[in-house]
Parts: sequence; C-alpha cells; structure tokens
Amino acid sequence: MKNKKWILLISCLLTRQLVLNAQDKSNIKFGKIANSDYELSMQKFDSGANAIIIADIGSTAFEGNIKGFMTMVFTRSMRVKIMNKNGFDIGEFRIPLYKDGAGHLEKLSNIKASTFNQENGSLVETKMDEKSIIIDHFDKHRDIIKFTMPALREGSVFDITYTIKSDFFENLQAWEFQSEFPCIWSEYQVTIPPAFHYIVRSQGDAQFDIKTTKNVFEKFSIRRNNGTDADDVYSLSGNSIQRRWVKKNVVPLKEESYTTTVQNYTSKLSFQLQYFQWNEDNERHDYSTTWYKACEELLGDERFGLALTHDNHWMDAELKIITADCKSDEEIIKRIYSYVRDNFSCNGSWGIRVNDQLKDVYKKKGGNVADINLMLTAMLRHENIAADPVIVSTRKNGIPSQIYPVIDEFNYVICVAHAGNKMYSLDASQVYNGFGHLAPYCYNGGARIVNAEKPYLLDLSPDSIQEAKLTSVFIINDEKGIPSGSYQTIFGNQGSYELRDEIKKSSQKEYFKDIQTQLGTDINIQNPGIDSMLNYDYPVKIHFDFDLKNLASGDLIYFNPIIGEVYKTNPFKSVERYYPVEMPYKLEETYVLNMDIPKGYQVDELPKSARVAYNGNEGIFEYLIQKNTDNIQMRVHLKLNKAFFPTEEYTTLRDFFGYVVKKENEQIVFKKIP
Repeated sequence: MKNKKWILLISCLLTRQLVLNAQDKSNIKFGKIANSDYELSMQKFDSGANAIIIADIGSTAFEGNIKGFMTMVFTRSMRVKIMNKNGFDIGEFRIPLYKDGAGHLEKLSNIKASTFNQENGSLVETKMDEKSIIIDHFDKHRDIIKFTMPALREGSVFDITYTIKSDFFENLQAWEFQSEFPCIWSEYQVTIPPAFHYIVRSQGDAQFDIKTTKNVFEKFSIRRNNGTDADDVYSLSGNSIQRRWVKKNVVPLKEESYTTTVQNYTSKLSFQLQYFQWNEDNERHDYSTTWYKACEELLGDERFGLALTHDNHWMDAELKIITADCKSDEEIIKRIYSYVRDNFSCNGSWGIRVNDQLKDVYKKKGGNVADINLMLTAMLRHENIAADPVIVSTRKNGIPSQIYPVIDEFNYVICVAHAGNKMYSLDASQVYNGFGHLAPYCYNGGARIVNAEKPYLLDLSPDSIQEAKLTSVFIINDEKGIPSGSYQTIFGNQGSYELRDEIKKSSQKEYFKDIQTQLGTDINIQNPGIDSMLNYDYPVKIHFDFDLKNLASGDLIYFNPIIGEVYKTNPFKSVERYYPVEMPYKLEETYVLNMDIPKGYQVDELPKSARVAYNGNEGIFEYLIQKNTDNIQMRVHLKLNKAFFPTEEYTTLRDFFGYVVKKENEQIVFKKIP
C-alpha cells in the first residue's frame, strides 16, 4: 500500500513536471498551421483586437565567418491571426539594414512567408513571391526591405521567418515585447560568446513569465581569406552566456491623451556593447563610450561635424551684407538666424546628418533639418560667434538614454549660440519659430550639445517652459440696451506656433468658422482677425466682436460667463491610467471678463468664488467673481507648475480637472426686473 502511494506521488510529480516543461516552450511549429490557430478559444486576449500575435520569437547568436572574425545572426519567427481589415497593417514589413561603406553591412536571408486561409473546409497556403520584395536604398547607410504578406483577409493566419546577418556588434538587436496588438507568446533569446560583454537595458514592465541565464559550450570556426595564399583558420571555444526572456499574454499598447509616445513605456530590451576581450590575457577593447568620445566622433563625421570645419569662404560676400551695421553679437545672431529661417526651405526630412555638402545646401537654399541647422551653425561660426549643434530626440521619437550615448536614438538637430552670458536655442528649419524659440515637439528632455570639450546636457524638458495664455472679454450694453462684446486671446510662444501651423493647414476663414461652431447660435462672431501671424518673433493674438442674440429676452437668462475657453468635459476621462500624464508644457491660462448686467435685468444667482490648490504648490485654480452695481467682474486662473505627472498622481489630477470642469460650467442667472 505504501509503495502504491509512492508510485502515485511520483506519477503526479512527473505529470506536473511535463506540464511545466510544456509551458516553458511555445508549441508553435512555424509553417505548419493547425485548426487551433484559427479558434484561439483557449487563449487570453482582447476580443476587440484587430489582430492577434500568436507567437513572436526571436534569437541572436554568433558564428565564425570568412572575414577573420564573427557574424551576428538574428532570426525572427512570427505567427499572426488577422481578426478584421483594420489589422491588415501588421502584414506590412519594413526591415532596415545598415551598411558603412567600408564593406561592413547587414544581409537579409532565409525569408519564408506564407498566408493561410480556410476555403471550403481546407487550409489554403499562399506563399509570398520573392519578386514582391522591394529594396529601398534609403540613404548611404541604410537600405529598407519592404514587403507585404499575400492574400490577407479577415481570418487569415500568416507565418513569417527571416534572418539578418550583421557585422555591427554594437547593434545587437533590441526586442519589443509589446505592440499595438496583443501577443500570446513573446520570446527573445541571446547567446553571447565569452569575448563579448553587453549591458542589458530593460524598459517598461520588467516582469517576465520566464527569465533564465545559463552557460552553453560553443565552438567557433573562423577563417581569414588570404587570396592566393592559404586561408588562416582559427578555432575558438568556450562558455557562452545564453539568456532567455518570455512574456505570455502581453497586453497591447494603448494610446492615451497627454502621452508623448507610448514607445517610452513599452516593455523592451536593448543592448549596449561594453567591451570586447578574448580572455584576461588579451587586450580589452572598450565600446561603452562617454559623451566626450561620442561628440568627438560626431565632430569627425563627414556628414556632421566636418561640414562645420571646412573652409567656408563662399559665405564671405553674403554674410558681409547680412551682418552689415550689426553692433553686437546678439544682433549678428538674430540677423543670421532670420536670414536662414526666411530664405531656406526644409524638405520635411528629419535626421542628424546632412544629405548634401553645405555649399550645395547654400546654393539650393534648402535641405533637411540637419542641412539647414548645421548651415546656420557654420554661418554663425564664420562670424566668430560661439555656436554648436545640438542633437535632439523629438517627442514622438521617444526619450533617449542619458546613461550611455546612443546616437541612433536622436533624430533632430538644432543650434545653440552664445552672446555674452546668454545662450539662444535656434531652429531655422521651421518657418514659424521666433528667435530663441523651438517647436513644441523639441521639448522632450535631455538634448546634447555636440562639443568635444563641453558636451553638456541641454534641458529641453516640458517642465522648462511655462506657456501663458491670456483671454479678455468685454460685454457692454449699447445705447439701445442690446448687449455686445469683444474677445481677444494672446497666445504664448508654443500656442502661437501651434496656431500658425493649424491655420497653414486650413485657413483663417476655417479657423473662425470652427470657433463659431463651438460658440453656438447664441453668439454671432463679427470682424474676426489675427495679429502677428507672420511676425514670428511676437505672440499671435486673435480677436473678434460678437453680439449676444438671446441675452435680453425672457424672464430668466442662464449665461455661462466663460466664453470659448471653458473646459466642457474632463480631459482625463478614463478611471485608470497606464502611463504618466505628459503635457507639452507647464500650463497657465487666464480668463478675464468685464460685463455689463443686461439692461432691465438683475442678478438672481451668481457662482461662488473659489480657490483650489493642486498638490500643495504644484498648481492652482482660481475662480473669482463679483457683482457691482451695474456690472460683473471675473477672473479665472488655471496654472500647473509642472508638465509631468506620474501614474500614481493620476487620480488626484483627474479629480482636480473634474472640479475645474464643474466650476467653469456654472452659470449666472439673470432675472427680469418686474
């Protein structure tokens, strides 16, 4: 009897171990589709998803090559089910391949891609035709391989596998566990030879269902081609480190209001090559660079810093005219900046490296962002102004690492110029930028001044700018007792940029038409206008007159004293929040009203004044209103002293704006005098 109990116990343990082993690995066999891949009834995922990633499995390993060294081999296999036509986008692939012009490059191979559809009870496989693969020679350093999965329809399941071989060890493939689609199984494995030492950086949710590290013995055969002489052959062996990460039932990224980019919060692994060393007896080669070294390399790059050091004598004549009569360095900076901004056209392409020689940019009077702002830097230096380029990662591009210089994380260039003890941030590529002002998308944290001796961090955080907007409204009774009014709003620098950009995409007529729609039929706009629309160094002011059709009729009049600027609904609707709230700048809005009481009426109800603080001194909302003998005066002030609010503060912020909405929608009640 006792033996039977032991046998039963051992049997249970073995069964449990088999189950655990089964859970440890994906049971997907790519290229072979089962009916379960269509059903998915036993899997957990968002039923409203447009597509489901059944499995996304990647691996990076190393192998010896015939160049006398090693090649990095990345393989990815992916299975996806299309739920509806809105999920077709996941079947479009854009794979970048890098090259350096010196024979080192990445190669894509072993592409196997098929789409499976159910037709008349059978599975029909449609293989991708290799002729449909497009190679886009994007620039000197990048090719982009483009293709789309064939025969996609609602209910399709597709498999794809491909391999990338790379000589760029600094670029060990990163891995994103999250995307806009839910993923049932996401896995990444790297096997790193003993000579390579990487720092692993984790972003977002660092909780893994499986996370293992183990040593695996590997042999590498390396061959060096010596032409007509015999090849040199080396054999290396040792314990490589194999690391594996698995996430199951990964929730999709969800866009939320006031989020710069969800890419800042996606669950992701990336790798920084720290050093290379065969063993302790061999020389160590450090790759983990400092900002001093990174800036030195950038300044020696022919498509970046070298463009600033060339003999730019071809600028002499025109710069002499541009800077004529300038009496200070500040005036020289303003003149040159305005000249470049107003005479050079940006082609809309971003990046940190020039596409043309600066002399050609000067002749064509245009180029990409780097062409124009490196041209600006070179022109300032020509006039002995201390100026440096600055690399930026824009808001949609994500926040760059501040620990290690990863140049590929930056996608934009501006310029800083010094006059005495003042420093000016300049971007001449965008026509709406006033002197010393940057577009809102540049404010994304730490930009880096590219200077070999002083590679300082430039604070371009949203918290570094306070955006003030002032609205003034006056309502009077004319000689006939009919109420009419005037309205004006003066925007801050960021608001002025956004308004100019908005009107460029439509027109002033459409802009005021939208305002009229928002105000409704009770208010009729007249004489609309915009000041300083083309004077980019000054804030934009909009203004119009209006009449109030229904403010002098009826026994009772209900009137919201906040015209146009009211928060009608809470901008933070969701009860829960996945990511921090990232406003584009520190908010400050002031609304001032001076209003005659409608003739023949008296105030029956008046909202109460109120003052509410947000988290002590981090913000304030003031609603101040008073009734005088024949008029009403009001001042509403909303100010936040920071732009970034961590997730744990979301409920407090939501409640704060909930109060603002409630208060700003209160009405004055006027009662007809008997």
